[in-house]
Amino acid sequence: MQASDRFNINSQLEHLQAKYVGTGHADMNRYEWAVNIQRDSYASYVGHYPMLAYFALAENESIGRERYNFMQKMLLPCGPPPEREDD
Repeated sequence: MQASDRFNINSQLEHLQAKYVGTGHADMNRYEWAVNIQRDSYASYVGHYPMLAYFALAENESIGRERYNFMQKMLLPCGPPPEREDD
């Protein structure tokens, strides 16, 4: 692998991270990463009707109620953010 190949791979990674929020970046902490994963999962459940119907059936709730519950869980999927240490 040459230096130009490494630069090209890094520039492609930076482009993906700038284009898509969920791919993360070097300064992302564990909490932010977990929130992105949870929100992406809930959005997928709401967006795919068969999956939403499966969850509604499994929890014995209506599909609309299950959609509402998933949308509410997207607000704070991993609880409140941890305390940050300001340097």
